[in-house]
Amino acid sequence: MTTDFHTHAFPDDLAPNAISTLNAAVPERARAVLDGTVGALLRSMDRAGIERSVICSIATAPEQVDAILEWSLSIRDERIIPFASVHPDCDDLPGEVRKIAESGLRGIKMHPLYQGFATDERRMWPFYEAVAEAGLILVMHSGCDIASPRDDDRASPRRLFEVHIAFPEIPIVAAHLGGWQKWEEVLEALAGTDVYLETSYTFGVGPPELVESILRRHAAERMLFGSDSPWRDQKGALQIARFAIPDRRLRQMVLQGNADRLLGPGAGPHRSR
Repeated sequence: MTTDFHTHAFPDDLAPNAISTLNAAVPERARAVLDGTVGALLRSMDRAGIERSVICSIATAPEQVDAILEWSLSIRDERIIPFASVHPDCDDLPGEVRKIAESGLRGIKMHPLYQGFATDERRMWPFYEAVAEAGLILVMHSGCDIASPRDDDRASPRRLFEVHIAFPEIPIVAAHLGGWQKWEEVLEALAGTDVYLETSYTFGVGPPELVESILRRHAAERMLFGSDSPWRDQKGALQIARFAIPDRRLRQMVLQGNADRLLGPGAGPHRSR
């Protein structure tokens, strides 16, 4: 069984425009392979043999925060584990974090390059303090982004390491193996730490020797499988991950065991869809 710790989906009425807008910002090779709905994600999971998916929403404006939370609560079940989001410009960041925690959701997703902040800037400290106090998981985009300038370092692995040092109690999940297109910096700053590294858009994409070095240096207990669906096919991503981690025991940890431990029991209510 497998948990995909990095997927995206949108409300059915918003998905067509969201996918169209996001596809227009990236090269053809990186365009979505699904229509962006939860239904399409579930069918993809069935084809790939994936038991659960974490949906990582991103609030790109403060007024989206409540809507994302409401939608997340409406779709969660035993297979869909939604993470909410907040925005740096919210009037009461700690209050928004507490609201998410009180809702029963297990985590928050943030993306510095889409939300206009640097991972380690001090205006975010009250947010991190609230996340730590609430006991939430924090999934953070790390590294470059295919739709952003390559020299934008606001989401650099080094910046994320500073947050980890300041708030070691937060279970931080660094997307894209700790830093997309910043593989050498991942080796220097994050590999071997207690930060969780999640594999989306890295196997088969990053330089093989650097990816292998990260895998050797980082504990398997701190790694999670992710696909970044719909921007990558879940079945294909899972096949590549199985090939990249040949040891069966370690592979089971990355594909399922670590996610089970991190999410804990009762991550989603058991109800029929």
